[in-house]
Amino acid sequence: MSLKELSQKLFRFDRPFSIAMWDFSWLERRWPGAGFEDWDIALKELSDRGYDAVRIDAYPHLTAKDISREWVLNPVWSVESWGAPSVTKICLKDDFRAFLSACRRHKIRVALSSWFRQDQGHSEMDIRSPADFSDVWVKTLNYIDSWGELDNILYIDMCNEWPFDFWAPFVRVPGIRLEDETSVSWMKQAVLGLKKHYPDIPVTFSFSADYGKCLSLDVSCLDFLEPHVWMAAVTDFYSKVGYHYELFDNKGYTNLALRGEKEYLNNEIRYVSALSENINQLAEWAKASGKPLVTTECWSVVNYKDWPLLNWDWVKSINRFGTEAASSTGCWAGIATSNFCAPQFVGMWRDISWHRKLTRTIREGKII
Repeated sequence: MSLKELSQKLFRFDRPFSIAMWDFSWLERRWPGAGFEDWDIALKELSDRGYDAVRIDAYPHLTAKDISREWVLNPVWSVESWGAPSVTKICLKDDFRAFLSACRRHKIRVALSSWFRQDQGHSEMDIRSPADFSDVWVKTLNYIDSWGELDNILYIDMCNEWPFDFWAPFVRVPGIRLEDETSVSWMKQAVLGLKKHYPDIPVTFSFSADYGKCLSLDVSCLDFLEPHVWMAAVTDFYSKVGYHYELFDNKGYTNLALRGEKEYLNNEIRYVSALSENINQLAEWAKASGKPLVTTECWSVVNYKDWPLLNWDWVKSINRFGTEAASSTGCWAGIATSNFCAPQFVGMWRDISWHRKLTRTIREGKII
């Protein structure tokens, strides 16, 4: 089966689809000015920009444990614009259903993922085996099925950037790598457990890895591949400017603001070439594995935000290149324009024509 035929079978699109990542922000950023106060407005704006789908955190470990409970969540960070920068509270029972219903109204398909957000009782650590892992997803899908929303689910990404222990601490193997035997075994068993109950929903794990080692990776259990790839992650860009993924300290952003744009523009050919090489590497992985690609976090810098001295133009330029390059390979079934495609990133979001141009490129692309 060709990548095109498999993509059509999995996703029910006869062309590549455009997708945005709204992670856990869709539920946690609801204070005035945070971007998601009114889901109908946010989704209408997403549709107006030409997007077909959105990838969100379904909080499966919390949904499965007690969908009616008010959960108190610890912040992942204070300096980023994803999610809540401080302690927050959520209740999934009504909000999850309401959001899925809003997506249907605006003809937006929903991809479900999870960053396994940490509540104050560390419920994510109740997952102790692949069977527990698949069980929280089965229970989550049972709710969605009972609400009549299952047919609008695009796919399941069982864990964001597997098996990075920052998002999957329940695996309990510090420093585990994607290609490790434990990682592959967990994926296989978890997918099998989910597929026993929901065999027709496309299932994958998203990755952020050294993709040079992936051609030999056993991905037979996955319906498709969801690699995340950025210029800044495949080069020494961040170390050059002095950004080190600080979570609760602005010093990294200070360095990025003072040096980032200049460093990129002075060495643009080198940075774009590295990104291009990685995109082509991923296309080869798709061809070798026979599995189409979907990418929802991508192309330029990993972390960025509206902030003094942080200009969006150079970031949009890289993202335009990455989107167009991925589309041209014919190996991507779904493509994001960046991981900043959400209303809280005002400098990116307000450039409507930029989004429309790139989503048109995606939707007019071909799959081989």
